[in-house]
Amino acid sequence: MTISYSDTRKKLDQITTEMLELIRKYDLDAASPFDVIEVARTKITDQNDYIRFLELSLEGRIYGEYGDALQKQIDEEAKSHAAKTIN
Repeated sequence: MTISYSDTRKKLDQITTEMLELIRKYDLDAASPFDVIEVARTKITDQNDYIRFLELSLEGRIYGEYGDALQKQIDEEAKSHAAKTIN
């Protein structure tokens, strides 16, 4: 299955929106990215919301890394195309 860069960005936007809702709902205010899971574990009282928070974290990581790799591929293809055009 291949997902376009545009679809990847849309999915990341959806994940971000849902994550922000949970952050606001539970006032998640971690001092650093390394504290996020501990703060969430402490402050999120609904088990389903905590599980969803973890799912969103993982999905965001996966889609983020995929998007970065896809962007790198797009940039390399554009560079290659430009080099061929110049020569």
